Parts: sequence; structure tokens; C-alpha cells
Amino acid sequence: MLSQPLRDALDRAQTQVNSLILGKSHEVRLAFVALLADGHILIEDLPGLGKTTLAHALAATVGLKFQRVQFTSDLLPADILGVSVFDAARQMFEFHAGPVFTQVLLADEINRAPPRTQSALLEAMAEHQVTVDGTTRPLPSPFFVIATQNPVDLAGTYPLPDSQLDRFLLRLSLGYPGEDAERELLAGTDRRTMIASVQPCFAGGEFDAVRDAVTRVHTSEALVAYVQSLLARSRRHPGIRVGLSPRAGLALLRASRAHALLLGRGHVVPEDVQALFPHVAAHRLVTDADAGGDAAVAKSILHSVPVD
Repeated sequence: MLSQPLRDALDRAQTQVNSLILGKSHEVRLAFVALLADGHILIEDLPGLGKTTLAHALAATVGLKFQRVQFTSDLLPADILGVSVFDAARQMFEFHAGPVFTQVLLADEINRAPPRTQSALLEAMAEHQVTVDGTTRPLPSPFFVIATQNPVDLAGTYPLPDSQLDRFLLRLSLGYPGEDAERELLAGTDRRTMIASVQPCFAGGEFDAVRDAVTRVHTSEALVAYVQSLLARSRRHPGIRVGLSPRAGLALLRASRAHALLLGRGHVVPEDVQALFPHVAAHRLVTDADAGGDAAVAKSILHSVPVD
């Protein structure tokens, strides 16, 4: 379990982000789950609903270095990773690091870039390193990607490949704010001004200590068996062509530990798994066209597996 000072800092951090992203406490908690579980987030939504604000707010609240990349159809991998430039005076190549060398990277509208550019993030997301010109360079720690994508039926979008989707721990959608939250947003201070004045809630090393605590959250044998049953069910569920891999199961357990910690528990319960399963599983499933959508299928799997 967390010490009381770390618990207080974590609670303050969530409260602070919720004061910037109004009426989205569930989505804010999911973002903290991914950050604490050393994962990445894919946010699928229409423009203007607070995706960029959420990324800025998280980075400022935790005290992490932030970079944003606007993905476009002409964006090249080197624009993200960096490039080696020949220095004539020194007669050698010098590497100029790209924006990926940060702690929180906002990949804005990632599905507006072609697949070759999207795949530039694969190694970074999986290994926390990048290889350019045969040289492997580590990324800062923690390294956290928040990618946003527009609905795939909008013009000028490229669907993310399955290998890319599998690198995201969670997928979520912010959606429109509620009526009261929207009125407060319209009448209040501009979010960018508020974020500029945000103070980090964690002192040096405290956030790393919270992340370390996630790995010590207990998962019982019965809980692991429940997760395994969900994986097995996904592989034979009607309407699914490709079910969940063991890596998806590991991601679900990791996220569930972070969720339990956020709620003040030192052990995972089935409710943690159930709260996260649709967000961890849906984007990893390959479903038939008439299956009703991956989110609906994920919920159907969840409801079909009993808790022993």
C-alpha cells in the first residue's frame, strides 16, 4: 500500500485533473490507470472534446515533460524520431532528437498519417527506445503516449494496424460533456490559462514510487484464473475472428493493479477487471462486420464469463 503522503499526492493529482476536465471523472481515472501501469492511451473522439487538454493536464499535474505532434498525411518517421545531420565543421554526423524524446507524447490525430509514419512509434511504445541509423537510443522514463484518433469514417483517415492497436493499454472516448459541466466550461477560465498555472502534485521521485507500488498490488490465483477465462472466451465467442492474446491478459492484470491502487486497495478484485475489460479488450478484438462493434462484443464476453 501507499504511504499517506503518496496517497494524498495521488488524490490531489486526480482532483486537479478533474478540475480541468469537467464531468469526466471515469475517463480521468482511466488515464491515471494507464500512466501508473506504464501503458499508453488511445482516445477516439471527435475534434474539440478535450483530448489535448487531458494530455496537457496529466503532464502538468504529474510534472512530466510534454511534447505534441500533429499527425498529417505528409508527416515522416524522421519528424517524430529525429534525424542525423552531417556537421561539416566536425566531419561527423550529429543526431537531432525528435519530439518522441519526451515523457508524455501527444500523438494528435494519429490516424491522419499513413501506416509507415504510424509505425514509427511501435518500437518506442513497446521498448521505450528508438533505433535510428543503426543506433538504439533510450527514451526518458516514464514514457507515455496519448494518441488521439478521429472516427475512421471521417475523410482522410487511415485505420491503425492491429500491431499498433495492441501497443495501447486502454482505449477510451471522452464524449460530449454533461449540461452542467459544459455550462461551467463555457463560463469559466480558458483551460490553457489554467493549465499554465498548474503546479505538479509530486515531488522528485514520488511518482516513481507510486508506479513501483502498482507492481506490489496482489492478484490471487482465482483472479488470474478469471482473467484467463475471459481470454479463452474471447477466442471462441460468436462474431470474433481473432481473440485476445496472452499479452492482452498481462495488460488487463497490470491495469487492474493500477485501478485497485487508485481506489486504495492493496489487492485486485473482479470489479477492477470488469471496470477495465472493455477498455483493454475492445480495440484488440478482430470482429465480423455484423458482430455489432468491438465494444459491444467485449461487453458480451464480460457478461458471459461468471466469477467463481
